[in-house]
Amino acid sequence: MRQRLPNLLIHLVGCITFLALPILSSPVFSASGNMWAVSGFQRDFLSYLLLLCFFYLNFYYLLPQFYFRKQYIIYFSIVLGCFITAAFLPHLIVPGNMHHAPPPGLHHSNDMPRPPHFGYMLHEFNEYFVLFVLAFFFALFLKINERLKMAEKAKSDAELSYLKAQINPHFLFNTLNSIYALAIVKSDRTANAVVKLSGMMRYVLTDLGADYVPLEREMHYIADYIELQKIRLEKSIRLQYEIVGDTMGKQIAPLILMPFIENAFKYGVNAEENSDISIAIAIGKYELHMRVANNKVHAIEGVEKTGVGLENTRSRLNIMYPNKYSLQIEETDTTFLVLVKISLT
Repeated sequence: MRQRLPNLLIHLVGCITFLALPILSSPVFSASGNMWAVSGFQRDFLSYLLLLCFFYLNFYYLLPQFYFRKQYIIYFSIVLGCFITAAFLPHLIVPGNMHHAPPPGLHHSNDMPRPPHFGYMLHEFNEYFVLFVLAFFFALFLKINERLKMAEKAKSDAELSYLKAQINPHFLFNTLNSIYALAIVKSDRTANAVVKLSGMMRYVLTDLGADYVPLEREMHYIADYIELQKIRLEKSIRLQYEIVGDTMGKQIAPLILMPFIENAFKYGVNAEENSDISIAIAIGKYELHMRVANNKVHAIEGVEKTGVGLENTRSRLNIMYPNKYSLQIEETDTTFLVLVKISLT
C-alpha cells in the first residue's frame, strides 16, 4: 500500500501534465480566448486523450497478454488498429474549423465549417505518428523495466531462501552437539542448555522467515548462543563478550552476524591449547559495528573448514544490505579477526 500511493501520484501527475500540453500549445490559450469552443483544439485534446488511453491499454493489457507471450502478429495488428483509430477518430468526431492557419494561397471564411486541408492533415498525421511511437516505446520500456525488477526480486528471494535453508541445519547441528557434550558428562547444566536451545529454535522457526527482525531479539539470540557455549566449554576458553548501545526501535536481517560468532567457537577452540575469543558489538544510531577475534588452534578431528558459512553470509549481506555494509577479515599465523559494519534500518 505504501508503494502504490507514490506510484498512483506519479501516474496522476504524468497524465495531467501530458493532457496540459495541447492546452499550453494552443494559440487560443495565449490569446486568452475560449479554446474549448475551437474545433482544432478539441481535436488536439481528443488526440492526446486517445494517446493516453492507448498507453495504458498497451502497458497493462497488450504487452503482457500478447507481446510477452510472443503473439506478435496479434499484438502489432491491434497496435496498428489503435493507431488508425486514434489518428482519424478525432477528425470524424470534430470535423469543424482548424485553429491553425491554412496553407498559403487558401482563404476560407472563419465562420464556415470546412473539412481539413490535405496538407494540414498530413502535417497532423506526421506529428501524431511521432507521439504515438513515443507512447508505444515508453510503455514498452516501462514494462520491460518492471519485469526485470520483478525477475531480480524473485531471484533474490529464491537465493535468500536457499541461503537461509543452508543456515538453519548448521545452527541446529552445532547446538545439539553442545547439549550432547553436556549430557555425556551428566552435567547439571543440561536442563538450562535445553531451555536455551528451545528459545533459540523458537526464534529461528518464527522469525527467520522475515527479511528483518527487531535488533533486540537478535541480540538476545546471540547472548543465548554464547551462554550455551560457555556452559559447554566452561573454563577451557577465555571469553570476552560485550554489547553496548541501544537496540530499541532498530531492525536487522536475522542471523546475519551469527556465522562470524559461530566460526570463532568452531575453529578457535581446542581443549589442549589456549583458546581466546573476543566478541564486541557496538550499536550506534544508524550503524552496528561488530568485532570478533579468536586465536588459531589446531583443527579438531571431524571439524571441516569449508568456508561455506562465510560465503553464504557474504551473499546474504550483498542481498540484504547492498552498498550498506563493510566486511573486513584479517588473518595472521596466530589470529583471525572479523570486522563488520552494517547500516541499521
